[in-house]
Amino acid sequence: MNPYTIFSDIVAGRAPSSKVFEDEDVLAFMDIRPVTPGHVLVIPKVPARSLAELDPALGGRLFQVGQRVAAALRASEVGCDGVNFFLADGVTAGQEVFHVHLHVIPRTPGDGFGLRARPTTPARADLDYLAGSIRGVLPGIAGE
Repeated sequence: MNPYTIFSDIVAGRAPSSKVFEDEDVLAFMDIRPVTPGHVLVIPKVPARSLAELDPALGGRLFQVGQRVAAALRASEVGCDGVNFFLADGVTAGQEVFHVHLHVIPRTPGDGFGLRARPTTPARADLDYLAGSIRGVLPGIAGE
C-alpha cells in the first residue's frame, strides 16, 4: 500500500485544515466529511499506519487530547449532549486513511449516527477461554 496519506500534507502545512488543537506531537482538526457537526480528528504528527506502529505513549496522548476536545465540544457552540470516540484499525474495521486517527464525534438526540451490531450471549466458558488466549499473549507484545 502507498504510505502517503493526506494527513501527511496536513501536518506539513501543504494541505488546508481547520485546526482545533496543535502541539509538538498531536494535531486535531475538523473532519471534512463529518458524521455530525463538530466532528474532529486527532492524529499523531508522526505517521503510523496502524496501532501496532504507534508508540503507546503517543497513543495515550491522542486520547488525552481527545478528552480535551470532547470537553470543548460540549462547551462550544456545538453544544453536544454526548461524545463518541472511534478509531478504526485495519481495513476490516473500516480504516480508510492509513494514518492512525481518533474520531471525536459530538452527539445530540436524533443526530442519525450510531453503531449497528448484533450482540450475542456467549457461555462463560467461551468468554473465559478467549480471555485466557488474549491474556496469554499480552506479555509478548512488543515494547512490554
